[in-house]
Amino acid sequence: MRHFMSSVRPILAALNRTALYLAGLGIVAMTLIIGWQVFGRYVLNDTPSWSEPLSLHLMSWFILLGAAVGVRESVHLGLDLVHHMVSPAVQKLMDQISLGLITLFGIAMAYYAVLLAAGTWSARIPVLGWPGGVDFIPMIVGGVLISLFAAERFVDVSLGQEVTDVVVLTEIA
Repeated sequence: MRHFMSSVRPILAALNRTALYLAGLGIVAMTLIIGWQVFGRYVLNDTPSWSEPLSLHLMSWFILLGAAVGVRESVHLGLDLVHHMVSPAVQKLMDQISLGLITLFGIAMAYYAVLLAAGTWSARIPVLGWPGGVDFIPMIVGGVLISLFAAERFVDVSLGQEVTDVVVLTEIA
C-alpha cells in the first residue's frame, strides 16, 4: 500500500494544485464580474443581467474546490482540544473515523449532485441559457475531490504516516 500511495501521491498533488489555482482564478473572475456589474449599474445605468448568476456559479466552484484543497492540506475547521488530550491510539482512531466520514460525505455529495444535475438538465438557466444541471457540476467535482483527498489522508493515518503536511510544504516550495 505504501508503494501505491507513493505512486498516486504526485497525481493527487497535481489535482490539488490545479483545484487551488482554479479556485483562485474563480475568485478573481468573480471579483471582476461583480466590479463590472457595479460599474454598469452606477456608471452606465445598465446592469448586466448575466453577471449575478455567473458570479454565483463561479462562487460554487471556488468554494467547493477550496474545500477539497482544505481537506487534503488538513486546514479545515476542527475541534482539536479533545484530540490532543487523548492517547495516540485514540487520536489515530478519531482521525480514521473523521476521515472515513469525510470520504463518505464526499461520495454522497457527488452521487446526489449527479442525480440533481440529471434531474434539472432539461431546465434552462434563463439569463445564461445553460442547462440547469450545470449548477451541480461543482458539487460533483468537489465531492469527488473531497472523497479522494480524505481517502488519501485516511490511508496515511492508517499506515502511521502523516506525510500530508510534509508533502504540502514541499509542493508549495
